[in-house]
Amino acid sequence: MNKDNNIQALPASAPGKTGEGRLVVLGAGESGTGAAILAKQKGFDVFVSDFGEIAAGYKAELDKHAIPYEEKQHTESLLLTADEVVKSPGIPDKAPIIKKIKEKQIPVISEIEFAGRYTQAKTICITGANGKSTTTMLTYHILKNAGINVGLAGNIGRSFARQVAEENFDCYVLEISSFMLDDMYNFRADVAVLLNITPDHLDRYDYKMENYVASKFRIIQNQTPNDVFIYCADDEETLKGLERYHPVAKTYSFSIKKPVYPGAYLDNENNIHINLNDKDQLTMSITELALQGKHNIYNSMASGIVSKVWQLRNESIRESMGTYKNIEHRMEHVARISGIDFINDSKATNVNSTWYALESMTTDVVLILGGVDKGNDYSMLKDLVRSKVRAIVCLGKDNKNIHDAFEDDVEVIVNTFSAHDAVNMAYHLAHKGDTVLLSPACASFDLFRNYEDRGNQFKEAVREL
Repeated sequence: MNKDNNIQALPASAPGKTGEGRLVVLGAGESGTGAAILAKQKGFDVFVSDFGEIAAGYKAELDKHAIPYEEKQHTESLLLTADEVVKSPGIPDKAPIIKKIKEKQIPVISEIEFAGRYTQAKTICITGANGKSTTTMLTYHILKNAGINVGLAGNIGRSFARQVAEENFDCYVLEISSFMLDDMYNFRADVAVLLNITPDHLDRYDYKMENYVASKFRIIQNQTPNDVFIYCADDEETLKGLERYHPVAKTYSFSIKKPVYPGAYLDNENNIHINLNDKDQLTMSITELALQGKHNIYNSMASGIVSKVWQLRNESIRESMGTYKNIEHRMEHVARISGIDFINDSKATNVNSTWYALESMTTDVVLILGGVDKGNDYSMLKDLVRSKVRAIVCLGKDNKNIHDAFEDDVEVIVNTFSAHDAVNMAYHLAHKGDTVLLSPACASFDLFRNYEDRGNQFKEAVREL
């Protein structure tokens, strides 16, 4: 990134790689526990603090490694003596303890930033408002099948820090959220992938789109001309961002609207072309892809470019793209009951994800929507709802915005307050040949622990029909 548009803000001096100093870890989930294990291994005086209750499994791990911790509180006298703080991505900067830590000018970093100090492995970092998990998992699947010694981490699976402490991978595929990027400063992605930028989590960015865009473009900070940046040439916000944030890495783009070179594109015969140089082009029909739908063409092209950067054989890439199975809670087919398909897309926590899900539907839909509304603008869904949605089943404590948005577009909108009731209501509203689609466009925290809990309760309710 050029100096004039440097979006990183380096923290104050931090402890060195020798593990000198006191490290506080805020949050004792997978990310925090992994960071604590790595910090202990590297010789830090480490302390873990979680304002909530720590899961029994993570407590056992902290005990095993003799790492002191507290739960259900933040004891300021123990936290404000830190030389550095590793923060869970779920803790906002507006949290009172974070404000106090920053007032003391104690550096606050992410687990990814911390773990990156202790590995020489190559990193493939994937971000975007939508498609991160699918593209990360697909890329990992392709590389692993090709025999690469590769790890999978970030916003998915076992934490990066834990794997740096316990494994010895040659490279990692990392799903990186904007919350993680916000606390990354010196970390450098060898390959950075920016899938798209659409309004999401704007409550964490003062409801300003430019702040969210700036966060996403942190994916290219510290890159050199020897690194790679991959982006979507069809995404308006990304293109606008490129006018402000100038990558210095080699750039490859992908498009379903126009030919691009070097990069990947979809032709008029529905063939994907991936061509990074004139010598070795991969051509593949979209019918051969395991993942269907327009959004998954984008995801597959991004993964395909990464695979070609890694100089994998075309035959290997083609085989892996054709055999991949989608991740849980992302357009996951649960069952067909009385001719009605039930699909779990609980991971769709924003409007754009739900748009992609509806766009890929080829039947009439009973749509289960709702949860914690993060300032959603539902207008982008209206055309798809009019043309494809038979009824909307709201699943959330406050559904007023959904009723207001779609009362003129669909005849039936009903409220439910549990996955069991939502599934039963949707089943009775659907006709044979329809699809019941859980694609909430909202966070899950009003009725569920997280989107996984929401998806699992949905699947359990479907199986009880």
